[in-house]
Amino acid sequence: MQKGVKSRGMIITANQPVFLPWSGFFSKANRVDAMVLLDVVQYPQGRSWMARNRFKSDKGEMWLTVPVMKRGRGKQIIRDVEICNESDWQFKHVQGLRHQYARAPYRDDYLPIVESIITHNHARLVSLNLDLIRFLYNALGVGSRLVLQSELGITGKGTDLLVSICQALNADNYLALPSAARYLDSRKFDSNGLDLSFVHFRPRAYPQLWGDFRYNLSALDLLLNCGPKSLDIIARSV
Repeated sequence: MQKGVKSRGMIITANQPVFLPWSGFFSKANRVDAMVLLDVVQYPQGRSWMARNRFKSDKGEMWLTVPVMKRGRGKQIIRDVEICNESDWQFKHVQGLRHQYARAPYRDDYLPIVESIITHNHARLVSLNLDLIRFLYNALGVGSRLVLQSELGITGKGTDLLVSICQALNADNYLALPSAARYLDSRKFDSNGLDLSFVHFRPRAYPQLWGDFRYNLSALDLLLNCGPKSLDIIARSV
């Protein structure tokens, strides 16, 4: 098992397509050749980052949650999860972001695009999340390729799935954050001629609204406050 990223070969990473991801998501993406979004795995039971995230507010934190259809549907694959558009959740998201980030330096540069994505009436959660991830990728300037698991035609679980993805993309190295180590079997990477590397993400403080700094919010908070400097701040958070 390697502690650090080798310079040779193709490096990939993988992540569930979560809602308006935190900066650690883009730290991984910025250090690889391709990020694979796992849309053909089981939707997490209970609360998860798939349908919600945290933002800064005048009261400390603001949670934005996308309502999804769960009742009577049992275990669902991520790409099949539907949004419950019967409520006014989109209006609440837009109004919350407009209010809490009214004084953010880069509000007018990015927030209107986010609002247009949120109010687009996506039928499925993965479609909404992908549009938001692609927006953040472009706005931050992340250069790696985004690949959907479903595009590769690969299914599976755990380390076996990740090894199969590496093989499908002809990758030599899989990159993960240390928090994922307990879920990964390094022996399976080794036996398939693959390197398993870990990169730390230590969030740096940056200018925020509303008092004391709060760590690990959605990367949208960073983008609205720091604009073009955001990716450099992410890159230095290792």
